[in-house]
Amino acid sequence: MKDRPLPVAHKMSASLGAFLLAALSLPLGGCGLHPLYAGGESGPAATGLRSIEVAPIPQRSGWLTRNALVDRLGGEHPGATYRLEVELDDTLTGFGIRGDAATTRERRTLRARYRLVDRASGAVLVDATAGSDEGIDVVSSEYATVAAEQSAAERLSQIVADQIVGRIARIMTVTPPRP
Repeated sequence: MKDRPLPVAHKMSASLGAFLLAALSLPLGGCGLHPLYAGGESGPAATGLRSIEVAPIPQRSGWLTRNALVDRLGGEHPGATYRLEVELDDTLTGFGIRGDAATTRERRTLRARYRLVDRASGAVLVDATAGSDEGIDVVSSEYATVAAEQSAAERLSQIVADQIVGRIARIMTVTPPRP
């Protein structure tokens, strides 16, 4: 088969496509995106998270959430620069009522209001909320229903801890902790 020259219109559209691709990729370099955990253990996010102490949180869901937070922050940090204070609202609501007035479905909701406080000055650096919810089937076995409620509390505490640490890590990369 003999090579034929491409039509002029095809050459122009290929050149235009390459030009548009190059032009559109230029703004991406200056958008300010960078990896959250850049620098590894010595990066601003990791260093900032290691400087946080988690205050005790009451109730079983508080214990679960505090443990999840401590795990994500790299352990206990007594004498840390910052203190994370968390207030939880853990609710279990029944709905899906049958004809005999029995509940067939529940919704477990875990909401957290948290504050990151500079221990030296008492200044509140972050005051925000996090939360999640999960549906639970109510079955004829009371044991199975209680187990499902407890499993939901464990999963929700993990989700809420992830939300809190993610938000604080982003803040630590913008405003690194003081030395």
